[in-house]
Amino acid sequence: MKLQDKVGLVTGASQGIGRSIALRLAAEGMAVAISARNEEKLRNLANEIESRNGQCFVFPADLSLPATPGEFVTSSIQKFGKIDLLVNNAGATKRGDFLALTEQDWADGFALKFFGAVRLCRAAWPHLVASQGNIVNIAGVGGRTGSAEFTIGGSVNAAMLNLTKSLADRGLQEHVRVNAINPGYIRTDRLMVRIQRLAKEKGISEQQAMEQMIEKMGIDRFGEPDEIALMVAFLASADANYCQGSIIDVDGGMTRTL
Repeated sequence: MKLQDKVGLVTGASQGIGRSIALRLAAEGMAVAISARNEEKLRNLANEIESRNGQCFVFPADLSLPATPGEFVTSSIQKFGKIDLLVNNAGATKRGDFLALTEQDWADGFALKFFGAVRLCRAAWPHLVASQGNIVNIAGVGGRTGSAEFTIGGSVNAAMLNLTKSLADRGLQEHVRVNAINPGYIRTDRLMVRIQRLAKEKGISEQQAMEQMIEKMGIDRFGEPDEIALMVAFLASADANYCQGSIIDVDGGMTRTL
């Protein structure tokens, strides 16, 4: 992907999709700055990257706090001297009955995934202008197709997609590429928890629960985190130079709307 000697920031990097993104970028030759709340998992990831002769900077933090995204950017600049890529991946939102979800649930849903990304983009933007770099936002298919049990997540993801388009418009003038990926059902720990819960509720095996979920979604399998990571690496590369404001569904055909 010709990413050697570039620097990428990855949020939500302690597990799942974010972890795979950091590993993929490091394998492509990028120095990576990683952030999440869980310091132990971040340190383990850094050790894995460094054992393969990669460079990694660990910034354990709660990026939902207003000042923290700027501190992450500043610390990464102090460590590596530049930023070529920002991957906004942090943030999980609560599922459930719309009438049962609280004001705090909604505030928490937007605080990290959306406002954390906004603050990171704002802090990193001058550095990305200097490097003619990239932003890749990890949103989700719920931002395109509404679901009764995913009102918070769908709303947050839709906001992320609009933010992507808006920043891409600005980026045309300042030579910063901004794109987004909508993952579908990706085999992460979070998905496995949902499968275990479904199996328990219905009194079936986890394998049967997986099969039911796959059938309900109209797909033939779950995706793998590295499939998202590979798309991030492509969007960060010069091969994607004509992608600006692109929203790419990586969901096995789950999204059927335009």
